[in-house]
Amino acid sequence: MKQLFYFGVEQAKACLFPVIIFMTLAITKMIEVPFINRYDLILFICLVTQVLMVIFKLETWDEVKVICVFHLIGLSLEIYKVHMGSWSYPEEAYSKVFGVPLYSGFMYASVASYMCQAWRRLDLKLEHFPSSWLVLVLSAGIYFNFYTHHFIYDFRWILKIATLLIFIRTFVYFSVKDNTYKMPLSLSFLLIGFFIWVAENIATFFGAWSYPNQEGHWEIVHIGKISSWFMLVIVSFLIVALLKHVKENRKKYVGEKSLYSKRWAEK
Repeated sequence: MKQLFYFGVEQAKACLFPVIIFMTLAITKMIEVPFINRYDLILFICLVTQVLMVIFKLETWDEVKVICVFHLIGLSLEIYKVHMGSWSYPEEAYSKVFGVPLYSGFMYASVASYMCQAWRRLDLKLEHFPSSWLVLVLSAGIYFNFYTHHFIYDFRWILKIATLLIFIRTFVYFSVKDNTYKMPLSLSFLLIGFFIWVAENIATFFGAWSYPNQEGHWEIVHIGKISSWFMLVIVSFLIVALLKHVKENRKKYVGEKSLYSKRWAEK
């Protein structure tokens, strides 16, 4: 129970950015600020939060770079999905681009923020991680399926089975205090996807966005959306994992080069 408590504390710290976003959604829903549109205010608070997290060293510059990647990925997906009528942002704002408020990118970025923070705080390590090219192909297939399933066959279940087969031997190790635990990586994808679905219900309740069936009155988000979040979590995690892998290889290369230069100088 003590280890579970420590694990919960570290998870809470890793969720700082998402928690601030949800608190902002809730407060701005209940309290109207007369001189600024709600979506614009949310964007402003998200920007200030991001700056403060860097200033107080809660996030590193490398993590901010990863988060910026997710801003672009998330915003482009939002613009496309809103255009296709999958969901909408009904309120007015100056910070809207093609019907999508810019703060929406922070919701995707907050997932990346959580993953980067959890990776660092829990000292994540991966065992039997697949080849980088295979991971890239899988990530691209999952991401583009979010776009193409509107016009051609939805490969979602094929991609899920492929994910389970590719990562069947992959385990993630995480440390809580002095103890190390492990779980199948695919299970971690499912658990994160479930909790994002819970968060999505909270977000839609506070009007972050609305699905077509929620425009008249709020309804619980269909449980099938866990499947979509499961897929998006896979893409998110794989991007973070690949960037971490590239960084580690770069450090190793620099270290080996430095050692070689030192030995050469001694000779």
